[in-house]
Amino acid sequence: MIRKFGLVLLLLTLPASAADTPDMRGSPFAMQGGEAVYRGVCQGCHMADAKGASGAAAYPALAANPRLAEAGYVLSMVMDGHKGMPPFRGHFTNGQVADVINFVRSHFGNRYRDKVTEAEVQALR
Repeated sequence: MIRKFGLVLLLLTLPASAADTPDMRGSPFAMQGGEAVYRGVCQGCHMADAKGASGAAAYPALAANPRLAEAGYVLSMVMDGHKGMPPFRGHFTNGQVADVINFVRSHFGNRYRDKVTEAEVQALR
């Protein structure tokens, strides 16, 4: 788990490739879709089952989490980070942010139907 966290931190420092598509400029993460973003980045801390972990740090459970009912709360957490969670504002595209939030809010025992839009993500930038 520590290696995965280190990998995530390393990836956050990498510049985007010149070969990236225009909507990916500024993002070192090329994965598309909420599940791919979650599996590629978020599960390193929140675990594959989204039940969180504790050890060197505490990673909150996202599974069946009533705090996720408020989409704006989740959006601010992803964009700005909180405590040990890094901010992803400058690393994910608007689409990636919306997709991963919508994925987490509709999986792992969460059944929140309202969707975060790319426009809402853009407005927070």
